This record gives sequence, structure tokens and C-alpha cells, in this order.
Amino acid sequence: MTGAFPAGALFLIAGPCVLEDDGLNLRVAEHLARLAGRVPGGVIFKASFDKANRATAAGARGPGLDDGLAALARVHEATGLRTLTDVHLPEQCAIVARVVDVLQIPAFLCRQTDLLQAAGATGRAVNVKKGQWMQPEGMRGAVDKVRRAAPAGSGADTVAVTERGTFFGYGDLVVDMRAFAQLRAACAAPVIFDGTHSVQRPGQGRDGTSGGTREFIRPLVLAAIAAGADGLFLEAHPSPDSAPSDGPNMLPLSQLDDVVDRAIDVWDRCRR
Repeated sequence: MTGAFPAGALFLIAGPCVLEDDGLNLRVAEHLARLAGRVPGGVIFKASFDKANRATAAGARGPGLDDGLAALARVHEATGLRTLTDVHLPEQCAIVARVVDVLQIPAFLCRQTDLLQAAGATGRAVNVKKGQWMQPEGMRGAVDKVRRAAPAGSGADTVAVTERGTFFGYGDLVVDMRAFAQLRAACAAPVIFDGTHSVQRPGQGRDGTSGGTREFIRPLVLAAIAAGADGLFLEAHPSPDSAPSDGPNMLPLSQLDDVVDRAIDVWDRCRR
């Protein structure tokens, strides 16, 4: 297996929404390390050091850049898993790239030229999330910005694009299964399905936070794999209802293995 996003093998990006204490981070990471042996394309641990796009000022944001990167380094040292985290500002990219394997561009920032170029210039793999208002073909420009900024010969033109649902009226999202083929054709890049943020209900939770319908994660994941998704992005937590961020749309860690096993089975059946 080579590269962050291996061709022809289902891969998984998973972890809690936001970094918490070492006990929680390592509990999830150790679970993922055990699961990795069953995932053909491997597992990448994800968690955010800062949730900079919270709906309210009171929303949990995470430990911040320095403490967050230190926590991600401890996850890698303890488990050997590759790591991914979000970047929000161009000046964060080079710092983050010293620690993690994959930089992620949040959906709300997918058209920010300076951020995309700074991420590409690091020589790391980059996952760009499709904005909730964007048509699949519109992501071609975002991916091109990352690729053009990548150092020549660095192998850093490894870019993936993630489908995470499209706004459907107010406070709801819908996943168009045509988007996987459309994104691949437009971007010439691996396409990942974010099965947890796609069931988010923006602004529909308590006190204006995001709600979610996690009961739809499994069917959407299986449908996305059948429709051609190359990888999965799934946020998971031992106790989502007590998580500081995005609990309503996170998958209970105890259910993750079953969802992934079923996704692998669908992958195998659809690609024979």
C-alpha cells in the first residue's frame, strides 16, 4: 500500500470530531489500529485541533494548534497510524505538515485560494471537502489549486475530494449518489464519502448547534460504496451523546466495525 489514498483499495479516515484528552484520543486510535488489519487500504486517524466554524461562540473548539499537534504526534507514536487534521489558515499549513500525513480543507473553506495553495505547497497529501453549496464539477478548481502549488517531483499532488452532502432547504443535507462519478470525472482524484457529516442537520440541535440523524449513516455508507466512493470518512466516539462537538451525527465506536465490515463486503461485490 502506497500513498495516503491508495488506488483500488477501500481506505478509511476515522476518529473523533475534535481532539480531547489523551485517554479518549488513544482509546479511539487503538480501536482503529486493530480495525486497520481488516481495511484493505488502511486507516488514517482524524481529529481537529480547532473547530473554527462553530455555529455559536460557546461551541467547543478543541485544544488549539500546539497542544493539538502534540496530541496527534502521541497518537502516531502509540499506534503507528497516519494522521489527518483540518487547517483553517494558510500560515497553519507548514506547521501542521511537520506532524501529520494529510491536511484537510474544511468544506466551508474549499474555495479559499491562499489556503489551498499553502496546503499543496507543504508536500503533504490534501483532502478537500466539497462545500455544501457546490456542484461536483465546481470542485475541479479547488483540486487544481492544490496540485499547481505542490513542489515538483514531491509526490504531493496526491489530492482527494470528499462528498459531504448538499444543502437541501434549511437545516438539512442530501447526498446525490451521482456525485461520486461526477467528482471523479471532474477532479481526476479519489473520492471519499463523509458518512457522518452528511447526516448533520445544521443549526437544528440544542441552542443552535448542529443536530444529526446518525441512524442513516449505515445505509448511506453502503449506498456510497456501491455508487463508487473510493474511501470513507467516519467520525466515531465511544459516547457520542457526551462528545463536545458533533455528537448527534457521530457513529458510536461500538458500531464502527460492523459498518466498515459491511462496506468492505459491498466494495468486494461491486468490484468483482
